[in-house]
Order: sequence, then structure tokens, then C-alpha cells
Amino acid sequence: MTTVELTRFRVPAQKTEELLAARAEMLKDFEADRAGFLGARLVRLPDNEWLDIVDWATPEDFATSREKGPNLPGIARFFAAIDSLVVAEEGTLAE
Repeated sequence: MTTVELTRFRVPAQKTEELLAARAEMLKDFEADRAGFLGARLVRLPDNEWLDIVDWATPEDFATSREKGPNLPGIARFFAAIDSLVVAEEGTLAE
């Protein structure tokens, strides 16, 4: 079953363009460097909050990715635009 990473975070309004500009490069870095990465969707929420929904082949793939952190430039640039973490959760796709 697919493991789903749900990360809700805040981005200051003045960094929204930076976040969006970094997104494509971050996804390319994930595709090149993160085994088990299946895809991601970014959702804009009210009050400068965002929800990143990332699909992983296994919980182990997600755990390994988390350990790597922002190890590549595109990932680091995306993370740098984030002001604060609201919540991070992990689940299993039910459908």
C-alpha cells in the first residue's frame, strides 16, 4: 500500500513566489534522489498555510527520505521558503 506524507506548513506571503519557483526543482531532486518517491501535490490553504501531499512506495522509503533532509539544492530552496511547520503526519492510502 502507498504511504502518504501529509505536511502542513506556513509560508509568509512575501515568500510565496519563492516557494512556487522552487517547487519544480524540488520535485526533480526528489525524483533523482529519493527511492520510492511516487509523486506530490501542493495545496494552498487559507492564512498563508500549505499542505504538501507526498506519495511513497513504502514507509521505509519515506523514513529514508526524511533522514536525508534538504540534501540537494532544489529541496533546500523549497524548505528555505517555509516559515513554520503546523503538522506532519503519515498514513496509508485506503483506496
